[in-house]
Amino acid sequence: MSIERIAVLGAGQMGNGITQVAACAGYNVTMIDIKQDFVDNGMATISKSLAKLVAKERMTQIDADAALSRISSSIERSSAADADLVVEAIPEIPELKFSTFAELDAICKPSAILASNTSSISINDIAASTTRPNKVIGMHFMNPVPIMKLVEIINGSDTEEAVTNAVIEASEKMGKTALCCNDSPGFVSNRILCPMINEAILTLQDGVAEPDAIDGIMKLGMNHPIGPLALADLIGNDTVLHIMNVLHQGLGDDKYAPAKLLIEMVEEGKLGRKSGEGFYKY
Repeated sequence: MSIERIAVLGAGQMGNGITQVAACAGYNVTMIDIKQDFVDNGMATISKSLAKLVAKERMTQIDADAALSRISSSIERSSAADADLVVEAIPEIPELKFSTFAELDAICKPSAILASNTSSISINDIAASTTRPNKVIGMHFMNPVPIMKLVEIINGSDTEEAVTNAVIEASEKMGKTALCCNDSPGFVSNRILCPMINEAILTLQDGVAEPDAIDGIMKLGMNHPIGPLALADLIGNDTVLHIMNVLHQGLGDDKYAPAKLLIEMVEEGKLGRKSGEGFYKY
């Protein structure tokens, strides 16, 4: 399977990051979103990111210009029709994912690989929305995409080995390390990470320590680059809650039940950095 043209669905933080690394790797990329403003903002973010790399002498201006020239944008999903690989990076809403993949299945050529950047939604459930479950796979990039090296590759029950190999090869061409797992709630990354964050929230909820102390102990004692509460604010507390609910429901074990404090904070709109307040104020 040869991947030459890539379409990225979503021009937000993840989508524009995936578009950037794909273009820098030499792929022709079409970044698609539902509104022109979203696409324009995504392109502006990419331009700013590339300018920073040039300023830091991690990339030449010639290479940055060449990467930008390989990116086109659209507000029509039909623009993904000729793509060899489509990477979906839209909000983590199951029904939205399912309807989107059904639409992509109708639009894209039969040989196209359909990948989801989902952080927790079942690849098998997404694949069931298509007539090509053998060509559906998870391609979970880490945030921020241009910096983080990992791509978590999630194989569905029907994903062909050739599809997995092609996606691994594309990930490595983008400068990433691709590590594979099988479809399961939360996959590997969030099955381990989010319960740790939830436990930190429970520690705060129980009055064991204040946020600065909890995060400081984990940073200095466990050599974590960022504390779990600050990380929850960065990810978005609503996203953490969503993933905990997926784990709780999918694995059927109350050890994955989200902390009451987490639920309350999301209900109050304290989502973290994106809302200006979470466990810390921004």
